[in-house]
Amino acid sequence: MDKVQHFEIPADDTDRARKFYTESFGWKMQDWPMADGSNYIGIHTGPIDDKNMPMESGFINGGMFKRGGNFAPTSPVITPVVQDIDATIAKVKAAGGSVVADKIEIPGMGWYAYVKDTEGNTIGLFQEMKKSR
Repeated sequence: MDKVQHFEIPADDTDRARKFYTESFGWKMQDWPMADGSNYIGIHTGPIDDKNMPMESGFINGGMFKRGGNFAPTSPVITPVVQDIDATIAKVKAAGGSVVADKIEIPGMGWYAYVKDTEGNTIGLFQEMKKSR
């Protein structure tokens, strides 16, 4: 079973959205500059360790980005971690879904893609990179 790893929130005005989520829920934000020059905002909904991983069970973290541009979603997205992103994309297509954004590598982390379910909802897929020892 693939578990939901994180959520993403597109925003027209990331400063305004950052203020809203911080003031409404107390979430912490962290800027992560992307290789293409855009900015991805990490959202921490609970305590994290020095690797930005949850220190308690029962919550997931997320991210925020400027709506449009290089990011496909226009509404909130959930993202499960999958064992094999290519195999999962094939399953999505076989089940009647479609690919919204092809698989891309996030250097040092893994691979990401966006798919659409049969109801028109965008879902993120993430496959972690296997670390060599």
